[in-house]
Amino acid sequence: MTARTIVIAGAGIGGLTAALALANKSFRIVLIDKADRLEETGAGIQLSPNATRVLIGLGLRDRLMPAAVAPEAIVIKTRRNREIARLPLGAAIATRYRAPYWIIHRGDLQAALLDAVHAHPDVALELGAEVDAFAPHASGITVQALRRRSAVDYEGAALVGADGLWSKVRERVAGADAPQFARRTAWRALVPADAVAPALRGRDVHLWLGRRSHLVHYPVKAGAMINIVAIATDERPSTGWSTASPPSEVMARYSRSWAREARDLLALPTQWLKWPLYRRPPLRRWGHGAVTLLGDAAHPMLPFLAQGAAMAIEDAAVLAEFMAAAPDDIAGAMRRYEDARRGRTAQVERAAHHNGRIYHLAEPASTLRNVAMRALGSDRLVAQYDWIYGWRAP
Repeated sequence: MTARTIVIAGAGIGGLTAALALANKSFRIVLIDKADRLEETGAGIQLSPNATRVLIGLGLRDRLMPAAVAPEAIVIKTRRNREIARLPLGAAIATRYRAPYWIIHRGDLQAALLDAVHAHPDVALELGAEVDAFAPHASGITVQALRRRSAVDYEGAALVGADGLWSKVRERVAGADAPQFARRTAWRALVPADAVAPALRGRDVHLWLGRRSHLVHYPVKAGAMINIVAIATDERPSTGWSTASPPSEVMARYSRSWAREARDLLALPTQWLKWPLYRRPPLRRWGHGAVTLLGDAAHPMLPFLAQGAAMAIEDAAVLAEFMAAAPDDIAGAMRRYEDARRGRTAQVERAAHHNGRIYHLAEPASTLRNVAMRALGSDRLVAQYDWIYGWRAP
């Protein structure tokens, strides 16, 4: 069965989706992750129609619906709480793109994917093992992983590196190019919805724009919790990934020039988790032979379009389609997948980077931005996202 076995490194959103998509195309999957246990980590995540279309196609609607929220709108406003524009979501977006826009806790998305993976007879999940090396040979590829300082070999027809920003597979495919700190940090927290002012706990995504900073919040956990993300300019990255941060560190970046409602919300969490944000230039080559990359391992995304997870989910769907179309030419299928994805992911990454500059403008440029957004109106603002949200797998 080695000829139909695909080894996937990394059981994050991209790796889990790829495992399920490939298994549904009659491949056998060995899914490896260095964590001893996959826990409900992270915070909220926005799933736009290009992502939900794939997830629903994989049969996950019933698993996701109990925890997901379908927001009514994205409300864009200034740091002084003056509304700039409102992008209609809800039924309007579902009709426009034939798929819903959902907001959900990352742990709930991971749990739904994990349940589906566990239920699939052709997926084997191997935890506590980190891919260390791989060697192609005439009959496929041998992947060596380290488990508690011992080496374990896995045999397969191909290897997919979905092992995130600090990917070991990428390092061996493209060289040791360190991620570039984007001079911004994201602070994330969850608070009970009933602790939040009524005006801020409805079924909307709130986006507040400020000088060198912005704030996003929306309901998750079926509306029981509010996810808060505060992103601000930072001169140097914190040590480690997802480290604890005191409330004072966040409040210092959101001065009294911000509306009282925003500062009251930011004052609610007793503990924040801190993520430094990184970029990488687009890769010319994602793989070679029967090895390829997926998600953040190939194209890390800044969060200013809420497309990081969506691009990994898209990758998984496209990879599965090309590999199913040419199961006897895995290397060729992987090159066609890469050709199909490289341009789109680079375009989305550039757009996210551009959005980050627009969000953090200072006056008077921010005033011109606000006037331009109001002049566009809701319909034309939504239409600007047609190229992202209207995407379908080939």
